[in-house]
Amino acid sequence: MNLPHVVFARNFPRWSVLLADGCLLLFGLSAAYWLVRGPFPLYDGSIPLIHLAAVFLPCAVAALLAFRMHRGLVRYTNTADVSRAVGATLLTHLLLGLSWTAIWPAAFFTASRGPLALLGASWAVGTLLLVIMRLFIKEIHFMLVQYRTEQQLVAAIYGTDHGAVMIRQALENMPGMSVRICAFIDHNRSRLRSTIEQRPVYHLKDLPLLQHAKGLTHLVLAKEHLDQRDRKVLMERCLRLGIQILTVPPVSEWLSGSISSRHLKQLQIEDLLQRPPIQLNNAQIGEDLRGKRVLITGAAGSIGSEIARQVLRYEPHRVVLCDQAESALHELQLELGSHFPADRFVCCIADVTQASCMEQLFTRHQPEIVYHAAAYKHVPLMEHHPAAAIRTNVGGTKIVADLAVQCGVRRFVMISTDKAVNPTNVMGATKRLAELYVQALDTEQAAGAGTRFITTRFGNVLGSNGSVVPRFRKQLEQGGPITVTHPEITRYFMTIPEAVQLVLEAGTMSHGGQILVFDMGKPVRIADLARKMIQLAGLEEGKDIQIVYTGLRPGEKLYEELLNNAERVLPTHHPKISIAQVRRAPYPAVNQHISQLLGQLHKADDAELVRQMKILVPEFISNNSVFEALDTSSHINPALPSP
Repeated sequence: MNLPHVVFARNFPRWSVLLADGCLLLFGLSAAYWLVRGPFPLYDGSIPLIHLAAVFLPCAVAALLAFRMHRGLVRYTNTADVSRAVGATLLTHLLLGLSWTAIWPAAFFTASRGPLALLGASWAVGTLLLVIMRLFIKEIHFMLVQYRTEQQLVAAIYGTDHGAVMIRQALENMPGMSVRICAFIDHNRSRLRSTIEQRPVYHLKDLPLLQHAKGLTHLVLAKEHLDQRDRKVLMERCLRLGIQILTVPPVSEWLSGSISSRHLKQLQIEDLLQRPPIQLNNAQIGEDLRGKRVLITGAAGSIGSEIARQVLRYEPHRVVLCDQAESALHELQLELGSHFPADRFVCCIADVTQASCMEQLFTRHQPEIVYHAAAYKHVPLMEHHPAAAIRTNVGGTKIVADLAVQCGVRRFVMISTDKAVNPTNVMGATKRLAELYVQALDTEQAAGAGTRFITTRFGNVLGSNGSVVPRFRKQLEQGGPITVTHPEITRYFMTIPEAVQLVLEAGTMSHGGQILVFDMGKPVRIADLARKMIQLAGLEEGKDIQIVYTGLRPGEKLYEELLNNAERVLPTHHPKISIAQVRRAPYPAVNQHISQLLGQLHKADDAELVRQMKILVPEFISNNSVFEALDTSSHINPALPSP
């Protein structure tokens, strides 16, 4: 984020601050001497001022050095500096009083009322002068920042509590930054028209007025101030007005007691789309994972890596991170190593499609719980490579699931996708086949014994590798245009941590053999998402950046579904998780047909592989694809009967 900068000359030398403080205290002594002898005759002046000043000056210098008054930057004076000033002047006059009694005891004790009055008046005047000088220099510095900076960030702060006040002080005192806080914003009408540190308090509805009258450009939002509903209203209003929102961490998280420009973050689209926090049964999840051996396939991916982060918080015995992407796995290893003990996890470079390699991994680590996130997920790419999609998404799942049964894994959780519902592309069809296989394998296990297989099905996750939000963000950084496939295309969205939280909850609550569907909220129109990202960047569509519609990609459909027409849902104890009642097939038939499909990978061409998938998944109807021609003949005799 680019904030206005201002560069000042180097700081004043420390000796000059010490000299100025000493002169001010000496002036304060002189003023007090005149007061108690003139207008308020409490001192007879038996000790000449010049003699008192000669004793006073060493006392003042010693006290100022003791309280390190010369070391602070005067232009950043705060309440702590004021407290030190009070302490320094108290010590100065305490030393003066002791010196007085030692040098001129008769003059002090015979007229103690006079010397005490002089000391008290001198302390009050001296303290006042030190504080006034610092506040004056601070105000002059602030005025110079505004005068010397060509571009200035004019902001308001949402909130009127102590945290908001501290944010105001921190922002205006950031070295090298030009930030001017013009107001505080609050929805509590009882505080309106009041002032906090000379800044007025306005209502949220007054944002247009502040924008017009004071040139408001930014609103600073402390994360703990708003619930989700008020936060969304505020964000939408700022977007309409073109006011950019900056977020800062809560005051309790400021490690050094102050903030810098790196703490200021522009609002992200993830913040705008976030929903109320998920309430998890952490005790149950912890009991389920603590001390267990856990295997995560696809661990270096967006979902797999977040599963690793969250699972490790529950203190498992060991987490085995399996992926074939060397660089991404290395990065994850470095990240986790800085947060968790090294003996809690192990990285394994392995390919789920290599049966012998995976068998060695299972034999060596003996996992008790498996999270299977390894998959190819990019729809257009898989439409051109059906064999690769089948090998990984179907064959890889079969290998890992079969090994889970052989090695006595307690629970197997598969990550699926909403694209498996009424699939219109190869990727979605392969995931549906994987769902069918693990469900059939679960049914094959003896009731209450063997491996329990659970499938979780959800839509797009914000910020995952190659997804729409990072792509839009990159296009914005490059100056556009932003490319959207269709004006009406919609998608369900969920944040990565939110999706993984539900995966962990689902894995704990399910008894096996179920496809669990997550509440994804309302679908989001991708074109609207692009427009909001443009607004968040402070740009204007059509003027600063264009949105270009490129047409649907191979296999892509306008909207996604979490259930097909024949599926219904049953509720669970968690309001965001439901059980999908889906078509099942007996294990012998599923295993036979999937094995035959995998056996054809090196023999059949792409069209034949897709044709066989359409027979196994009758609802697979290609869209915007070269395989649409196969739909006229492939759904007559479905291969998989119901159990």
